[in-house]
This record gives sequence, structure tokens and C-alpha cells, in this order.
Amino acid sequence: MPTVSMRRVVITGMGAISPLGIGAEALWQGLREGRSGIGPLRHPDAERLRVKIAAQVPAYFDPAANIDERVLPMLDRTSEFALHAASEAITQSGLDFGRNELGVRTAVVVGTGVGGETTQDEQSKRLYGENSQRAHPLTIVRLMTNASASQISIAYGLRGPTYAVASACASANHAIIQAAMMIRYGMADAAITGGTEACITYGALRAWEAMRVLADDTCRPFSVNRRGLVLGEGAGIFVLESMEHAQARGATILAELAGSGMTADATDIVMPSADGAASAMRQALADAGLTPQDVDYINAHGTGTLANDATETRAIRLAFGAHADRLAVSSTKSMHGHALGASGALELVAVIGALRDSVVPPTANLDQADPACDLDYVPNVAREMPVRAVLSNSFAFGGLNAVLALKRAP
Repeated sequence: MPTVSMRRVVITGMGAISPLGIGAEALWQGLREGRSGIGPLRHPDAERLRVKIAAQVPAYFDPAANIDERVLPMLDRTSEFALHAASEAITQSGLDFGRNELGVRTAVVVGTGVGGETTQDEQSKRLYGENSQRAHPLTIVRLMTNASASQISIAYGLRGPTYAVASACASANHAIIQAAMMIRYGMADAAITGGTEACITYGALRAWEAMRVLADDTCRPFSVNRRGLVLGEGAGIFVLESMEHAQARGATILAELAGSGMTADATDIVMPSADGAASAMRQALADAGLTPQDVDYINAHGTGTLANDATETRAIRLAFGAHADRLAVSSTKSMHGHALGASGALELVAVIGALRDSVVPPTANLDQADPACDLDYVPNVAREMPVRAVLSNSFAFGGLNAVLALKRAP
């Protein structure tokens, strides 16, 4: 078989909507300050729910700020987040899709765990709670899983491969990996990719309550007194390009997306496997041409549940051996919550910030480490340190693992 020459992939733009504010820099500054976006639940049915906290996008978020008013009626909150984040990322990248044929060579791949959940919840209430005989006529175009990807494609005239990825909490990382692969193998020169989620609805909260994995105080990853995860929402969208394409136009490169690893545990629908997670990390290292000793920081999946945090600790030790004790490891979900299919995208903002500024964000609320969680979790205060290469872990229900490996901008 002929040898395929793989192109290097770089990140030239990022945008975010998160519980820590509007914009990627607001998210990063909040994380490096150790500031929490978790607060009292804002929801009209909050009194009917047991759990009273969530990590929600600030109430001052205005969907109409930079979205055409003619488009707004067709958007679920998930797509509103994605379009805002995409606008920021594309503006930062400096790409102009209107003056050349780049739109034909640009892919759009967006991850989401549940898609248009707000629309689904509202229409279910209308049909079953209010006994309405009709759903809203735009229900389908709002709630379909691919809506965010398609809306980005339409907004910027992007005619390359466009689709959604849905793999629960690994959705964003899986989407980013898919986009990077298309650039590596010459199917696209650029890609708009990331993840988005708006899952703070009555139905979703009730369902998560039933699983008994939601914390009722705050998110405390790796802490001996951790009580579970805190649901979050938001979006992170990124512009990826081949390095040649970015350098030819003089773009500012934020980081290199050097490799990735993807595995399935094939064991249990909800109980994570250290072997499966470790295998994904090893694959990401090999794909990026990194040794364990090259990595300085891991942004952990770190949900704050009893099972995940101890299992992830074992997985990191399996993948890194003795070097695990020299790694800085932190979970930013302690501040932006668990945004399901958007989590990996919010965490990629943290990873890029760590590489760019040589600052590792902390694990907030870490009072006392669990003896089963015995790594350096950067408790409560950000750490200035050299950061050459990083991994970003996303592990999903269903036993699905997706790990990104990044290097400092060349």
C-alpha cells in the first residue's frame, strides 16, 4: 500500500460560552483564578427538585447579541451556545470564508450528548402536561442532534463534511478527533469543531437525580468527601487547520493537536474501566510521538463521583508508570461543572491556556485527597510551571474513552 503523508494539525481559534462567563478568555481566567461557576439552580421548577445547584451560563447571556433575529426562532439553546462560540473562534482565527473556496475544504463536526434537550423538554410539557394537540412547528429543526453543526455550516457557507457526534460525555473529544483526522489525511484544510450542551432541564435533572450521582453541595473531584457531579452547560468551539495552511496565511497558532486515542471498555454501561482509559491515553501518546516523560499536565475527566475519580487515578498510573507521580493533574469540572457532551471542549480551553501561559488550573474544592486518589491534583490554587505537552481525558457512559494530546504552539 502507498504511504500516506499525514499533515500536522494546529488550533488557530477558540470560543466558549460557559458558567464562568461569555468568551474563551473569561472561561480561562476564571479557571486559573480557581473561581467556581457552580451556584443555586435557576429554573422555574427548582422547588420540585431535590438537587438545588448547577453550573449554568450567566443569566446575562443574550442569544440575540450576534445571531440574526431571523435565525433565532429555529435554535435550541444548544445551537445558540454553539453559534456564539463559533463566532468567537472564527473571528480569532482570522479565516474569511467569503473570498475564496476555503468553505468547500472546511469541515464542521460538533459533539453533543443530548442535543436539543431544552426543546424536547418544553414540547413534552406542552403535549403531556398542558394536553396540547400540537407541537411547535420548528420542534424538529431545533432538537435534532445535528442542528448545531448544520447551523454553523449555514452561517458561514461551509460546504465540507458536516455532522454531529454523540457519545455522551466524550462527544466533544470524539468530534475534535474526527475533525483533526480529516485534516491530517487531506479531506479538509480547516475544521470548525468542539462541543455544545444545554441540559439543565426539569426532565434531565430528574433523570440524573434518579441515578443518585449528583452532588448536593459542590463538585469535589478526588476529595475524600466528594458527593458526585454537578451538571453544567455551555459550548467550546475551535478552528483547526493544517499547519501548512495556517503558516501560509501567517495565522497565530494557539497549540498543536498532536495526537489522540479512542477506546471502548466493552465491560459495563456505567462503571468505568481503568484498562480502557489507560489504553486510550497510551494511544494518544503514541499517536503524538510523545513519551510519558514528555507530558507535564493532564486535564482529568474528574467528575467527582466515587467510581470515576479512583478509576481514573488507576488508569493514569497504568499509562504513565513512575512518571505519574511527577504529573500535574487537575479537574476543571470542579469549576465549570459537568457539561456532558461539551465538557471536553470547555476543558480544551483550559489545556490551551495551560500551554500558552505555563499555568496549570487547579482542582477546586479539594479539601482532603481520597487515599485511592494519590496523584498531584493541584489543589485549589493554580500553579505556574513549564507545560510542554498535555493530555485531556474524556470518559463517557457506555465505556467510551477519547483522549487528546497537545503540544505547545510551534
